[in-house]
Amino acid sequence: MNKAIHGAFRRDLRRFIEALTIFPAGDLQRAEQLATAWDNFDDQLVFHHEGEHEIAWPALESVGVSHELLAQMDAEHETMAAALTAARDAIAALRRTASAEDAEAARTAVQELQTVTVRHLDHEEAEIEPVYQAKKDTAEIKAMGRKFGQVSPSRGGRFFAWVTDGAGPDELAAITGSVPRPVLTIINGVFGRTYRKTIAPTWRT
Repeated sequence: MNKAIHGAFRRDLRRFIEALTIFPAGDLQRAEQLATAWDNFDDQLVFHHEGEHEIAWPALESVGVSHELLAQMDAEHETMAAALTAARDAIAALRRTASAEDAEAARTAVQELQTVTVRHLDHEEAEIEPVYQAKKDTAEIKAMGRKFGQVSPSRGGRFFAWVTDGAGPDELAAITGSVPRPVLTIINGVFGRTYRKTIAPTWRT
C-alpha cells in the first residue's frame, strides 16, 4: 500500500508539470481546475507524512529501525514541506491570475517539489520497504496498519479514488491485497464520488 501511495504522488507531480507546461494563459477555469486538484494532492501529502511521523515511525523503531534513519526521514520531510509551501503559494497565485508568468512560476515550483519528493520516496523505499515486508506479520506493524485505517468514510473514499486513479497493475494489486475488492468498490463508489466528479476530470483534459 505504501508503494501504491508513493506511486500516486509521483503520478500527480508528473501530471501537474505536464499541465502547467501547456497551460493556456488567461484560462481562469483551467487554473481553478488545477488548483482544486492541487488542494487534494497537498492534503494527501501532508496527511501521509504526518501519519508517518506519528504512527509509522514509532512502530518501525519498535521493530528495529534506527532512530538515526527515522531522523533522516523527518529531515527529508522538512525539506519537502518547504518545497510544498513554495508550490502551494505558486498555485494560489495561478488560481488568481491564470497568467503565463504565474503558470511558469508554478511549474518551476512543482518541479522543485518533484525533485525533493522523489528523492525522499526512493530513499524511503530502499531503506524502509524491506522492513515492512520482513515485519509485516508482527503485532506492531499490524497495529500500525489499523491506526492508518482509522479515518472518516469521506477521507477514505477520496483517498482510494485518488490512489487508484491511473494506478498500474502492480499498484492496484497492492491496494486490493490490503483492502478486499468488494469493500474497495463500495468505498470508492459511495465516498469517492466527489474526487471522481471534481478532480479526476482534471487529468482527462
